[in-house]
Amino acid sequence: MQLTRLDRYLRERFVYETHVYTLRLPESIPAGAIAEELPDSPGRKFRHRFILRNDKAVGALIESLRNGNQMFTTRVVDREAWYVPILAPQGKSVTWWLIWAAASGLGIFGLVRVAQAAWANEELRRNVAEALQLFK
Repeated sequence: MQLTRLDRYLRERFVYETHVYTLRLPESIPAGAIAEELPDSPGRKFRHRFILRNDKAVGALIESLRNGNQMFTTRVVDREAWYVPILAPQGKSVTWWLIWAAASGLGIFGLVRVAQAAWANEELRRNVAEALQLFK
């Protein structure tokens, strides 16, 4: 399904986080970065991972790595939070789900109001009762 601007904003702001992998620590680490040292294992290319959730911090870290001529790679992944499946369901748009929920709610509300108005009309109730008697 195609994502709306609201869907993209919610995903960029609350769902996505950037992982930057490097061989060695950079000269400066921006504020808000979570630095992790990865365990040493065969076949592992990188030793450090930085988790960033702010685009400005990502840009600052990448600039620092480029200035230091360091090899790095980046990956954008979903956060591991309880609200991620709600804000970014796989293959679905939250905006369209909300629009359909609102339309359904309004439709049900309208049907209930029509049923209440019909029930309040004495003549209509008598006609319905007579019609039921004819069918019996």
